[in-house]
Amino acid sequence: MRLAGKVALITGASEGIGEACARAFRARGSRIALTARNESKLRGAAGENDFVVSGDLTREEDRQRVVAETLAHFGRVDILVNNAGIGVYAPAHEAPMDQTRHLFELNFFAPLRMTQLVAPIMRRQQAGVVVNISSIAGKVTLPWFTLYSASKYALCSLSDGLRMELRRSGIHVMKVCPGYVDTQFQAHVLAGKSPAGVGGTRRTFAITADECAAAIARGIEREARTVLTPRSGWLFVLAERLFPGLVDAQLERIYYASR
Repeated sequence: MRLAGKVALITGASEGIGEACARAFRARGSRIALTARNESKLRGAAGENDFVVSGDLTREEDRQRVVAETLAHFGRVDILVNNAGIGVYAPAHEAPMDQTRHLFELNFFAPLRMTQLVAPIMRRQQAGVVVNISSIAGKVTLPWFTLYSASKYALCSLSDGLRMELRRSGIHVMKVCPGYVDTQFQAHVLAGKSPAGVGGTRRTFAITADECAAAIARGIEREARTVLTPRSGWLFVLAERLFPGLVDAQLERIYYASR
């Protein structure tokens, strides 16, 4: 899909990957709708001609309003980027259930519901793209990030199923699995902190938000099924598939080293 002239609705767009996607799509001629909870930060991230609609995507009324107002403003939605998400470093066997439910509400149920809301629009248009921002943690479970990994695994599976469900309606679904992206994600986690031993892994698989957004834009243009960035991350995924015991032992060592 060519991005020029297309309407892209981007969630979690006030900073990080979402804001970078807005820049990347805008540079390619897209018309942009940005949503996140913080309206002032959204307006700071928005371009002159962008449409800003704030909302909390864990709330059904806000999800519906964001889609309805975007449609009313532009008359169509060509691309949905489900980027909004949050993390929690608390061990799964100890994590408070209210935090766990909030994590899944934003990381899984919000993308699902937003897709349900835009799918009828895209089916009428007989064209559209849904982009779900997962993580390399949705390919290989990280023990210091178990619940986040579980939510992102679920999002990957959802993406694959939706692709098969919607392809004949002209809708393409793409999942994105970044490695460590240099954003303020760590500052917004619900609980806990990243183990100190993860630093080397971050450096190996680290990219900027703009690099991630550029990979997403290229993926949309070539109708990729999966974008894993940086590409060196595939080596980590392959190692886990071929030598699961060895990878488990290494990740376990990192997990316990900082406890």
